[in-house]
Amino acid sequence: MFVVQNLTDYWIYLAFFPAYALRMPWTFITSIFLHADIEHLLFNMIALFFFGLGLENIVGRRLFAIIFILSGIFGNIGYLITDQSSIIPGIGASGAIYGVVGTLVVLTPFRRVFLYGLFPIPLILLVALWTIIDLTGLFSPSTVAHGAHLAGLVVGILFGMYLRRYLVRVEHYQF
Repeated sequence: MFVVQNLTDYWIYLAFFPAYALRMPWTFITSIFLHADIEHLLFNMIALFFFGLGLENIVGRRLFAIIFILSGIFGNIGYLITDQSSIIPGIGASGAIYGVVGTLVVLTPFRRVFLYGLFPIPLILLVALWTIIDLTGLFSPSTVAHGAHLAGLVVGILFGMYLRRYLVRVEHYQF
């Protein structure tokens, strides 16, 4: 999709613009598969590799896909709520990835991750840091859709809370 996006101008009809969201409802989904540049794409791919594999191993492919897509959709709703009249396109999988991380942090809060690839910290601390950054980002002008990050994270946390109850119940009955 990234190659097609950079070879044509049709990506504009797939990007999420809060100001036009209700006239172009498909963009709540299609924008998840677009990216601003190669750096944005690579960062999302690395995050998805590390966090996504961990979550997929716990919940399986089907449920992982549901969490990813719904977190991405609600991420766009979060962008819409926090910047309703914006004509800056919201593109990328960040809201979806935040949803994956949100689910994973509820299920495995003390999973060790490496901050900047160097410092081992528990996942719950990394999520707290990201949350603070995005909350402060809501009040400073930028091209980052902090509302998308936060909404995706909230949806992921809610999924995690539901799954945690379900997984604990399943584990309880297996013994």
